[in-house]
Amino acid sequence: MDFIKQPMEIENRSMEIIAPHLEGLNLSPEQVKVYSRLIHAAGDVDYAPIIKMSADAIEQAMTALKGGCDIYTDVEMVRTGINKRKLASFGGQVHCLIADEEVAKTAKEQGITRSMAAMRKFGQEMNGAIIAIGNAPTALFEVLRQVEEENLRPACIVGIPVGFVGAADSKAELAKQETVPFITVEGTKGGSPIAAAAVNAMMYLINNNRG
Repeated sequence: MDFIKQPMEIENRSMEIIAPHLEGLNLSPEQVKVYSRLIHAAGDVDYAPIIKMSADAIEQAMTALKGGCDIYTDVEMVRTGINKRKLASFGGQVHCLIADEEVAKTAKEQGITRSMAAMRKFGQEMNGAIIAIGNAPTALFEVLRQVEEENLRPACIVGIPVGFVGAADSKAELAKQETVPFITVEGTKGGSPIAAAAVNAMMYLINNNRG
């Protein structure tokens, strides 16, 4: 059986397959890179027209990354998918509190999800950071509440929760606000690998060495 074996050759061929689906979307070269990474992570070219981002999202996120910003995630799957060695080379770290005992206790007492309680605990620590949400709509709703009510100002929100309850609505709210740069995917699609891919894509725009 004949098949492509070299990792970079596989990736390059994947990008060639994705490219025609991005034509006509009026994307910048940087946006093409990020869109391509999201589509590649999903294995689904139907993502092309439903990826949405503010005009300054990539620029603001890259500036923050180069400045050593941290990344705050809703679940361990997002944290695991982010290239932490690459992030550390810029001076940043990834944080996730989903398994934190205090967060679990707060969630139970207040009748909310752990990811929502985690975002409340992070609070103002997320100022100037990148927030990457790939699983829980409640986490995204909580971050948006903090932006509106508590003057939270992250550098960029990568909000791509997945599912049939709250995901589409939370992402619509993210896309509607004009306060914080964002990257999202319309509708029910998304997930932790997609959110992590968006973050990695922007790090690779700064430095494409995959180490």
